[in-house]
Amino acid sequence: MAQGATELRESTTVVVIGAGPAGLTVANLLRRCGIDCVVLERRARDHVEQRQRAGIVETRAVRMFHEWGLADQVFGGIPLSGFLEIRIAGESHLLSQDDGSEGPPARLCPQQVLVQNLLSTYVADGGDLRFEAADVSLHDLTGERATVRYRDPSGAARAIDCAFVAGCDGDHGVSRASIPDGVLTAYPFDHGIAWLTVLADAPPSVHPLMAVSPHGFAAHFARGPRASRFYLQCPPDDHPDAWPDDRVWSQLRARLGDPALVSGPITERELFQLRSIVHDPMDHGRLFLVGDAAHIVSPMGGKGMNLALYDAEVFAHAVSDFLHHNDDTGLRSYSPRCLRRVWNDQEFSHWLTQTLHDAGDHPLAGPFRHGLARARLDRLTTSPTAARAFAELMAGLA
Repeated sequence: MAQGATELRESTTVVVIGAGPAGLTVANLLRRCGIDCVVLERRARDHVEQRQRAGIVETRAVRMFHEWGLADQVFGGIPLSGFLEIRIAGESHLLSQDDGSEGPPARLCPQQVLVQNLLSTYVADGGDLRFEAADVSLHDLTGERATVRYRDPSGAARAIDCAFVAGCDGDHGVSRASIPDGVLTAYPFDHGIAWLTVLADAPPSVHPLMAVSPHGFAAHFARGPRASRFYLQCPPDDHPDAWPDDRVWSQLRARLGDPALVSGPITERELFQLRSIVHDPMDHGRLFLVGDAAHIVSPMGGKGMNLALYDAEVFAHAVSDFLHHNDDTGLRSYSPRCLRRVWNDQEFSHWLTQTLHDAGDHPLAGPFRHGLARARLDRLTTSPTAARAFAELMAGLA
């Protein structure tokens, strides 16, 4: 955006780009630290609050919100997540998500519910949240003060000077794209697997459910009291049009081992590739990348949103330490500290992705990898020690 004479200028301490879980968590935590910030979101409020995303808030993140005094606002009325069900050829195995530690456990929290609650809390606390911010651009990221320019819904050009920018606008946002070439190193990985994801007005599963079968992987997760999200493994070059309703429901019944599975109107279907990527470092000058702007993780294990929440807390603590105690240790260590957890969760998600797909005679696996995957599942479902280690990883405490 070109700077013009009519540009409206203002200043704040932190500009947060993006009003998803990462950006809203950053904003709420900064408010709790007494640090002023402005959140810019390119979409309208209705879109932000209603977009459907997966989400189980792991134990570590639940305890984080408790420690910050936000748990009641964020999780009021949201059920606990006690078990994960894995069905192997129709046989059910319940894995407890209790890792044995004391404190509040994980929550079954669809991402749009988390966003709605964080958004309401931030606005009710007097937070500055601006929707439909167009043409956002970042400037002077390595200078004494950064500047974020955008156009408001009326078309007026605005500029905000700030000490820090939190880039929380995802994999395709402007934040990471504002970093010059050669600064970041990208580590991508294609799992060679695709899922058809289906949102339906159908009864939710009792527990989060993942199923292994010779027909391919499938999963069933609650998306509210009367809605479900289903996942079906399919070839990477497949297309949603190849999956009419009858085929979706017949394959779900076969793969989930549930001939009586209740169907319902399908309201959304899309195909996406399972992929992972890590960008290193996660910061550049006054810009700090948070969540999907820095890393994408396979959806297995539900780590994507929880990594974003972890990044948000590390960033908030770092800014608070700098502003309140003149201690820049947290800012300097932000990237290596976050990346340590990112790689840990990437490894767990990759392991779980391979295990549950290879165990179901995934065509790319071959008999040897299939045997290895079945051995892992056997150990997981018969060894209390293996189950406890799994629970620790799911809880985000390992």
